[in-house]
Amino acid sequence: MSATQFGTYTAKLVDGPLEGKTISTEFSPGGDAQPRIEIPTDSPAKRYLYIRGSGIEFGEGSEATRRPSAVEYRFVQAVFQ
Repeated sequence: MSATQFGTYTAKLVDGPLEGKTISTEFSPGGDAQPRIEIPTDSPAKRYLYIRGSGIEFGEGSEATRRPSAVEYRFVQAVFQ
């Protein structure tokens, strides 16, 4: 199964340069929320690295599938290539 077969969830960016923003992201191939996400910036040589935090929300019906509807992510660093 691919990640798209598990669907998407909302990543809530709770601090750092993108604080307060949300993005839609796909579940990992195992069906879990991604442990880390890298978000591109306007510069092709720079991305923001966020890691999964402790905040998890389940929408209506999502607890039955054990997949969250929203997950908190915390800023780690800017990554330059």
